[in-house]
Amino acid sequence: MKEIEDKKYLKSTYYYDLPEELIAQTPVEPRDHSRLLVYNRKTGEIFHQHFYDIVNYLKKGDVLVINNTRVLPARLIGYKDTGAKIEILLQKRINLTDWDVIAKPTKRLKVGTKVSFSRDLACYITEIGEYGCCKVKFEFEGVFEHRLSEVGTMPLPPYIHEKLKDKERYQTVYSKIEGSSAAPTAGLHFTKELLAKIRDMGVEIVEVLLHVGLGTFRPVKEDNILNHKMHSEFIEMTESNAEIINKAKKEGRRVIAVGTTSIRVLESCAKDGLILPQKRETNIFIYPGYKFQIVDALITNFHLPESTLIMLVSAFCGIKETINIYNVAVKERYRFFSFGDACFFY
Repeated sequence: MKEIEDKKYLKSTYYYDLPEELIAQTPVEPRDHSRLLVYNRKTGEIFHQHFYDIVNYLKKGDVLVINNTRVLPARLIGYKDTGAKIEILLQKRINLTDWDVIAKPTKRLKVGTKVSFSRDLACYITEIGEYGCCKVKFEFEGVFEHRLSEVGTMPLPPYIHEKLKDKERYQTVYSKIEGSSAAPTAGLHFTKELLAKIRDMGVEIVEVLLHVGLGTFRPVKEDNILNHKMHSEFIEMTESNAEIINKAKKEGRRVIAVGTTSIRVLESCAKDGLILPQKRETNIFIYPGYKFQIVDALITNFHLPESTLIMLVSAFCGIKETINIYNVAVKERYRFFSFGDACFFY
């Protein structure tokens, strides 16, 4: 293999050692009582707070950008006519009946295979791709969403082994538009009361949309990250929200993204330092060397080693700085990943 000349393109550059016991299995209650690691990008200082302390780092005129997607009960357990058990994870809707999914075990499937989930819901495999990715066509009685709510469960990430007692705990309090296969987890820390307090401070809260796909959990397999094929996700930025963000940028006010999903919307819609309203798919891949046009600060969770999300954070904070922050978080026993603690980078 030809040696990769620039280490920022080497997957192993984004590795850190994480003890398994630090992977959060259950969410903190109340939501805003999770811990918050604060990092000042100008001074390099790190502070250890709680999430409700975020108000001390926000100010009047800031624009807080949140992703209002809602998670589908996207995990389905079904059976072939032979009785073989099949798991289907909904990834992206193609039309009224057809979906991109991840199916397992795929060795039991071929084009034309029927998988039944209930008396009123079944699907047929129409195409088989790599890494368990398939296309399926659903057959159902009545309204698809109703059938799905009857048999589907929350698609918790594979590293969470505890059963979720309250499925709303894997939704943000501001979730509205169903379509995600995973939660925009940075937003899970907000309560309605905390959001009201932030609004009362004079912070504008803007909603954008990105339907999170399961590709967000797909590992980077290529040693050279430039060879990684980024998944695509549906985004929407309305004209009125674009105007709010553009006004803030022109006036020198901060735009703060809640989560990597909000960053992906903002930077996908950016042109010459301003936001253009859009409604489309994005496969933007942000890694070190990327020049951010819109985002001034970021609220996010701790991400998996060697993932595209830690690469995004490294683009925002610097590679050495990010790995140092993560090592500090491990030493300080922060909780990691979807139900874990949060960071604020500014």
